[in-house]
This record gives sequence, C-alpha cells and structure tokens, in this order.
Amino acid sequence: MTAVGWYVHHHGMGHLTRFLAIRPHVAASVVAFSSLPQPAALPVGTTWVQLPRDDEDEGAGAPSAAEPTAGGALHWAPIGHRGHAERMAAIAARAPHLDAIVVDVSVEVTLLARLLGRRVVLMTQPGDRTDEPHVLGRRLADAVIAPWPADDGEVHPVGGISRFATWERSASRRPGAVLALGGGGRDAAWDAMLRQAIAATPDRQWRIAGGATWIDDPWLALCEAEVVVTAAGQNAIADVAAAGASAIVVPRPRPFDEQHRTAAMLDELGLAVVVDAPAPDDWPALLARAQALQPDWSAWGVPGAAGRAAAIIDRVAAGGRP
Repeated sequence: MTAVGWYVHHHGMGHLTRFLAIRPHVAASVVAFSSLPQPAALPVGTTWVQLPRDDEDEGAGAPSAAEPTAGGALHWAPIGHRGHAERMAAIAARAPHLDAIVVDVSVEVTLLARLLGRRVVLMTQPGDRTDEPHVLGRRLADAVIAPWPADDGEVHPVGGISRFATWERSASRRPGAVLALGGGGRDAAWDAMLRQAIAATPDRQWRIAGGATWIDDPWLALCEAEVVVTAAGQNAIADVAAAGASAIVVPRPRPFDEQHRTAAMLDELGLAVVVDAPAPDDWPALLARAQALQPDWSAWGVPGAAGRAAAIIDRVAAGGRP
C-alpha cells in the first residue's frame, strides 16, 4: 500500500475540514502533520503528528524579527526559531516512508518535500498567487489541486469540497430564517456588520454560526435558512453550495485578494448576491434579492469533488500522472 503525508495548515479550521472531507476517499495510508490537535475521530489508516508551533515568539530571535521571508523567496521560515526547525525535522523524519506529500498549504513544506525527493500534491487557493514563493511552490508540485471550479490551466480544478456533499437536505426552508456563517468575536468588523443587519431586519430570524457561537454540525441550519450570509472562504461556499442555499456573500480582506477573487467568480456565475461593504439600510433589499435567487450550484462542482481530489493524490503517490 502506498503511504501519503499530509500537511494541514493550522490557520483557522478550513484546512482541517478539507482534509477530513477528502481523506475517506484516499486509498493510501496517511500521516497527517499539523500544529492543530488531533481531531476526535480520524479515519482508519490515518496517523496524526502534532507539530510544534512556528508562529509564537521565543524572546530574542522572535520570528517577527528573524528574516522570515528569506529576502522574499519564502513566506515563513524564521531564522533561529526552534519550533520552526522542530516541525520541519518532524516531517523530514517521516518522509523516507512516504510516497508523496500533500501540502495544504505551505510553500516551505512543499520545498522541503521536494528536497527530500518526495512527490508533492499542492492544494492551492484563489487570488493573485504570482509572487515568487507561490510560483516556486507550483513549479515544484507534481499536481496542483484547486478546490473550486478554477479556469486556470495550470491546476486541476476538482470543484468545491464540502463535508456535506453526499448529505440529504434534512429540512425545508423556514420563512424568515437567516443563517450567518462566521462572527462571534474573531472578526470585529464582521460582528459589527451582523449587528447592523439584525437591527435593520426585525422581521427576520437570525442565527449566527461561528466564533463564540460555533456549531459543529451546521447542516440543519443551512437547510432551513431562506438566506445564508457568509464570507467567501472556500469551505463556507462549498457548504452553501451543497445545501443549495441562496446566499449573500461579503468577501473579507485576505492576503492575495483570495476572498474577493472567489466572490467575483460567484457574481459572474450568478450564484449569490455579492456585496463588498453593505450599509445598514441595504440589508432588507439585499435579503429580498438573495431570497429571489434560484442559484444553480451545480456550477460549483461539489458532488464528487472530494473523490476527484483523492484520485489525483492516489495517482501521484503511485507514481502516475495526475
């Protein structure tokens, strides 16, 4: 049996959610590397290696002051940081027993894997990725997977990856129900926007899923909502697509204009009401517009996306073409 390493970035929960959606479809055994704690349930054939953090200060020589970009060639490789060295060493120690390494996401881990002679499958993200480190990462990868219906000929667009892709819709739309994905203390501007939206629409029943009001399983809420208000993160959009929901998408500021690029694609395909900075008085009309939408979410390619990504990983691990 082939064996695959899988680097899961620790920023937010999106990379872990994507890993857990794809992993059951991968035939190879998997060793997952991440600074995140091991999930409560792992698929059979999966080992979890928790890595030291590389983004916490260590006093003198803290990463913020230790040339982390290597003169612009990399994104994050702080000199003299013990946690960074230890996490790379932990990956390298397992590498001789791996046929390929999936990287979601890190240019530095991509580079390490290739220097160790391992095949690399890179998960990419939307946005302007033409900077030197991203270009290097793509050049080194045997396959680059785009978890959205990308139109970039250099990648393999598998469609939106959702853990709910095969779930049946468990409820009908509840009149007046609005679900907001995100908020609850992690993004002050987003929380303020939601407070204004709720105040401006007293005839709606709002539910917030995120931050302090995190819902482990939001599927029922997604199925019941007449409108979902969400940022333009990849997992959130894929989940909205899986539920076939009408949505208002408010892209958040992210590096490389990631969410704005996704939002522009949704707008072009007519899949959601996209608005950059809604004023409080805009919300009644925005909700009405979204409710009137009949989005054809098949354009986002959610059904089978996780399996398509897994097939690419297994082919690369077996030494074949992606």
